[in-house]
Amino acid sequence: MLKWIESTGKTEEAAIEAALAQLGLDRDDVSVELLERAKSGFLGIGSCPAKVKVTYEAPDEPAPAPPAPQARPAAPRQEPVQTPAEKPAPKAAPPAEKREEPPVSPPELSGDPVAARIEEFLTGLLAHMGADASPVIRLDEKGNYQAELVGEHLGALIGRRGETLDAIQQLCVYTVNRGLSKRVRIHVDAEHYRAKREESLERLARKVAGKVVKYRRNVTLEPMNAYERHVIHTALQEYPDVSTYSVGTEPNRRTVVAYSRGEHR
Repeated sequence: MLKWIESTGKTEEAAIEAALAQLGLDRDDVSVELLERAKSGFLGIGSCPAKVKVTYEAPDEPAPAPPAPQARPAAPRQEPVQTPAEKPAPKAAPPAEKREEPPVSPPELSGDPVAARIEEFLTGLLAHMGADASPVIRLDEKGNYQAELVGEHLGALIGRRGETLDAIQQLCVYTVNRGLSKRVRIHVDAEHYRAKREESLERLARKVAGKVVKYRRNVTLEPMNAYERHVIHTALQEYPDVSTYSVGTEPNRRTVVAYSRGEHR
């Protein structure tokens, strides 16, 4: 279920940070639309704060449980009258209970219901896609679920610039979080693509930032998904004389690397 809030701040970045603090989410969990740019005015007169619209995915609300049926008073039990010639029939032995085999879970997350849901979904999806791969679920130090797809020739599961891998992750996040009272974060990876892509984006961010400072001109990057934009924002958040913000709408949303004229945020 998609929800959104509006937030204001002295700068576009301050408005986004205020919204993230209110929602308790990270930047890659939301989509940001710039509604109004900040205006400084003349001598402080006519100034206007920046205004952004932050869209995020909230878990579906579970349906209310049906009311429990009222128990009816049990009728008094009548014992059968036995004649002297009658003998009580022997009671049949109760049927043996059938034991169900417990679901197989990864050793490090044995008994974790969320990990079991992730494994069940990804296993079914990969089988439906005809992919010779299986998921390995782990929990990182931040409490996020890391699902690594293990197999051979996984290029088709990654896709161009990770588009197929992103689609698998989005489907997994939506399906697993559906009905949960607390949203969990899930990262799906294959052949360590995420780490390699992150290193490439960080190099690109530093290279572009150097040109922005040298020529004092803003640079708009190619369209990226929320995760890739988050990598750019994080890589340049401490870079001197540079600020970043996003413009446009999905799937053509872009990150702008702007010259901040000595104003370090």
